[in-house]
Amino acid sequence: MKDNKKTSKASVDEERYILKESNPAMKVFIYIFLAIWALINLFPIYFMFTFSLKSNEEIFGKNIVGLPKEWLWSNYSSAMNTGNMGLYFVNSIIVTVSAIAISMMAAMMATYVITRVKWRGSKLTNAFFMLGLTIPIQASIVPVYVVLSRLHWLNKYSTLIIPYSAFALSMAILICTGFMVEIPMDLDEAARIDGCGLWRTFFKIILPLMKPALSTIGVYSYLQCWNEFMFANVFISDSKHRTLPVGIKALSGAYTTDWGPIGAALVIATFPTLIVYVFLSKRIQESFIAGAVKG
Repeated sequence: MKDNKKTSKASVDEERYILKESNPAMKVFIYIFLAIWALINLFPIYFMFTFSLKSNEEIFGKNIVGLPKEWLWSNYSSAMNTGNMGLYFVNSIIVTVSAIAISMMAAMMATYVITRVKWRGSKLTNAFFMLGLTIPIQASIVPVYVVLSRLHWLNKYSTLIIPYSAFALSMAILICTGFMVEIPMDLDEAARIDGCGLWRTFFKIILPLMKPALSTIGVYSYLQCWNEFMFANVFISDSKHRTLPVGIKALSGAYTTDWGPIGAALVIATFPTLIVYVFLSKRIQESFIAGAVKG
């Protein structure tokens, strides 16, 4: 009797769900809500882009939200030339790409040793790396600055590359662990039978199977490095090694009378992140749910 009641209740709930799903009024409400939500999220992008193409007169009162009456594409050339945005953009690319490469390889190797090589301190090592997730980056600025200054590493690319890689490592290992534990250990045993050593097994067998994890780590590290401001502002005083966030701050302080180039600099700094997410959003979502469902 109880089983029959449960079955009938489940069928009633399923019928209600189908009724709601096929209800035209419910569909219209959902589409309207999603359209409004999309407009709310897209409006800051629209405002920033139109802001970058306006003059001060339009920005301050005459045409705040509307499309520019005169499309001032010269704001972009002014931002790139006058504010050295081109140099800052290249610096950000160098720092970000280097930090991503280091964090990817270090995380993959560390995860491989922790999860697939039997040794006594593997669990303790994993716990030590996971402890890094609990340390906020703001709390480490003073000790990191002291260490870098004593090593004479200030005002260099490595000044930012090494801390960025270190702070991305804990999350990268956490992501890699979720993928690597799903790879059967039979592959390692088969590779050993075929004569593969530890390094060859890692590069020939494990690494090709970890491409979704690599894309996730890459995007995560990219967002952390590209948008980081505090370390770049404190550790870099030389204008030759500034990154985009610090460069935009310097631009707003020096050229506050002309806000169009500042908006153009914000677009230059922000749109690469949007483009990366648009092309890799599906892969990111798939990688985060990978391993959540077994069987």
